[in-house]
Amino acid sequence: MNRRQVIASFVSCAVALAAVGASGPRAASAQANVVNVYSARHYGALEKVFAEFERETGIRVRLSNASSQALLERLRAEGKATPADLFFVIDAGTLQLAAEEGLLQPVDSQVLRTVIPPELRDPQNRWFALTQRVRTIVYNSNKVKPSELSTYEALADRKWRGRLCMRPATHIYTISLVAGLIANLGEKRAEQVVRGWVANRPTFIDSDSRILENIAAGKCDVAITNHYYVGNALKKDPNFPVKVFWANQNAQGAHVNISGAGVTANALNRENAIKLLEWLATRGQDPGEAGLAGGNNEFPVNPSAQPTEIIKGFGPFKADLAALSKYGPLQAQAIKLLERAGYK
Repeated sequence: MNRRQVIASFVSCAVALAAVGASGPRAASAQANVVNVYSARHYGALEKVFAEFERETGIRVRLSNASSQALLERLRAEGKATPADLFFVIDAGTLQLAAEEGLLQPVDSQVLRTVIPPELRDPQNRWFALTQRVRTIVYNSNKVKPSELSTYEALADRKWRGRLCMRPATHIYTISLVAGLIANLGEKRAEQVVRGWVANRPTFIDSDSRILENIAAGKCDVAITNHYYVGNALKKDPNFPVKVFWANQNAQGAHVNISGAGVTANALNRENAIKLLEWLATRGQDPGEAGLAGGNNEFPVNPSAQPTEIIKGFGPFKADLAALSKYGPLQAQAIKLLERAGYK
């Protein structure tokens, strides 16, 4: 299935779901002590966090799960009939697109303005980052020396031919990474880099966890994944042979994306959605198992919160936050670039 077929499938599902959302569930949600969340997160930590929120507030969290792209299409199709109160996805670009299309509303919250730095929230307060995830270089520590690594661009070098594992072009992680390259390098240079990756004949695997498994098994030596997958693997096995290398430290810094949320423009349970947002930005930042960031070894957004000991062990790094707001506007351009370059 190509990208156009995938998007068409998303739209078809969204239209069908919109018909459901326009009836009973939406009407009922306005009368109950609930908050309806469209969520692209699929980690066990989220259920623990929401369970704690429910215990503390008495507000029931109703979850609908799908990919970031599918949830955006669903929100578009449902329009005013959406049952969703909170739109919670794993990509800043998707949040920005939703905001620009009028699908999210501004939230005037002193709590959110205080605990979430300006660079990690929409200037008009329509969406807010809740965790940070760094998409960077990872490598087999038995086969690659850190001195051999430097930048995302350098993975286009021929020495990595047949040694790369990469996420496919259809995934939002790849799209936003390439949008970041366009923002930092310009479209022409970014396309040269992506064509270089393609020329190195990467193995495409649609799972960061399975990419790490392939590196550990010696099937590829280097990849680009989110940092927390390595953290979670090390938690299970401290001798796991894959390590994190912070990319582009002598330039703009490592590519950062987020998981974040915004209150939908047509939220019936608006106050409950804001309460949940504020709770996730404060209590939900705990580094323990029940924390939104700590439970999945992501970096918290609240400066007063501490990351887990595992990811502290990865060492300090320079983060590219300047490009974060450009992932949405450059998303379509990134998709076209990937198609032209033959990245699958």
